[in-house]
Amino acid sequence: MLGNQSICLALQIVPRKEGANTYHLVDKAIEVIQSSGVKHMITPMETVMEGPFDQLNEIALKAQQAVMEAGAEEVLVYIKMHYRKSGNVTFEEKRLDR
Repeated sequence: MLGNQSICLALQIVPRKEGANTYHLVDKAIEVIQSSGVKHMITPMETVMEGPFDQLNEIALKAQQAVMEAGAEEVLVYIKMHYRKSGNVTFEEKRLDR
């Protein structure tokens, strides 16, 4: 369906753990993304990645697992994707300063 072209995938992971600040759990997800080597941009609300769908989907799953393994009791995961059948979707085309 999506082939090997690049897409943009935005990932927001919201861990829940009773009585605990969860920022350190979000950091575990970010570590997974950073160590993956894919092009990414961390924002205050989500992390956006660029690359092939299968690779980004696998990274998103590993990020969720890392948060659970780090102590989250549950995780809310929000994923947004931009893809097109005619070619790549890139960060560069979304720049605001053009």
